[in-house]
Amino acid sequence: MTTPTGLDKISRRRFLARGASLAALTAAAAPALAQSTIEDIIRAPRRGTWDDQFDAQSSRSVAKTATRHPISSADTIGFVERAIYDYRNVVSRGGWPIVPAVKKLRMGVSEPEVQLLRQRLIISGDLDRSAGLSNAFDSYVDGAVKKFQARHGLPPDGVLGNYSYQALNVSAHVRLGQLETNVVRLRSMSGFLGDRYVMVNIPAAQIEAAENGRVVLRHTAIVGKIDRQTPILNSKIHEIILNPYWTSPRSIIEKDIVPLMRKDATYLTRNNIRLFDGKGNEVPPETIDWHAEKAPDLMFRQDPGKGNAMASTKINFHNPHAVYMHDTPQQGVFNKLMRFESSGCVRVQNVRDLNTWLLRDTPGWHRQAIEATIASGQNTEIPLSEPVPVYFTYFTAWASEDGVVQFRDDVYQRDGVEELALR
Repeated sequence: MTTPTGLDKISRRRFLARGASLAALTAAAAPALAQSTIEDIIRAPRRGTWDDQFDAQSSRSVAKTATRHPISSADTIGFVERAIYDYRNVVSRGGWPIVPAVKKLRMGVSEPEVQLLRQRLIISGDLDRSAGLSNAFDSYVDGAVKKFQARHGLPPDGVLGNYSYQALNVSAHVRLGQLETNVVRLRSMSGFLGDRYVMVNIPAAQIEAAENGRVVLRHTAIVGKIDRQTPILNSKIHEIILNPYWTSPRSIIEKDIVPLMRKDATYLTRNNIRLFDGKGNEVPPETIDWHAEKAPDLMFRQDPGKGNAMASTKINFHNPHAVYMHDTPQQGVFNKLMRFESSGCVRVQNVRDLNTWLLRDTPGWHRQAIEATIASGQNTEIPLSEPVPVYFTYFTAWASEDGVVQFRDDVYQRDGVEELALR
């Protein structure tokens, strides 16, 4: 299976030209399309009323964005192709309006901008057409905004702030191109991925563990910074290490550790990081000139323990990039909206659930044994009885069987359109 990195690099000019020609083709093929979406909306009942069950309705709206279908499944290709057809129709009808980012709109307000918001959400399928147009940000709009936020990877709080406005005001034309770019990526993965496999979707900062064509676990992740990107790769998870040693990559030694040592000579000792030369001899930190032009040619190794950079777990798979998946002592990072903070490796929230699933067929390694070993603090290497395929992928758009279309920022600028880049 080849990695679609070459396909990812589409120039902005080619991308826009292709989108324009596709829109023209769609318009030519359907000259007798029914009256415009805007006219349909205007004729709908101007309800703008309040639903007594608005809390439940909003929760249901968010729940609709969840699916047990793996992003990388062959079925997703068909779902995206259907979404492309729908978005071509939207583009041929003029797309959707810009919603001016002048006010923080939320439940309970009544403003003229809400009419534009309603129109925008109806065209993209987030708000039912029967809700009509009014100035009221009512329970129907609240549920629609939460659904929109959830399918764009934003916190579904129902409040229109900066990030929500930015996502709202990406044009339908650009979103169509995003779908077309990603269906190519999906087709490149259309082969058999394995009965069980793990997929990391970098732009979503999310992990799926799939089995027999269904997602059984979904984990929030931290992936690489823009200047230290997580690579696209295919491999097999062959080993889990509990209470791992952490050996610092050269890039972190040079960019992070040496500057910290120049400011605080106790940094290595406080963090249980020891230095070793090529013969395995330990080297005292105080014997090193930390202000030298070049970082010392030594191994920087952190002992297992609570403060270890990988905390309880390291998940190993062979790859030329020296990356892996791991736990972290800083659990608060998983609550961040922008989870692009690592040096290339992937941090996994609730990693012990993933450990249990990966080790399910390895004799003696049930959940209780895993927890007991972690509690012991003993460095323990566990080979999987059957390696599990792992895929690091790059999907910024996909769709599910119920027609819900998901979009994410193009964090590493591989879609070729500046408007989609991480903000």
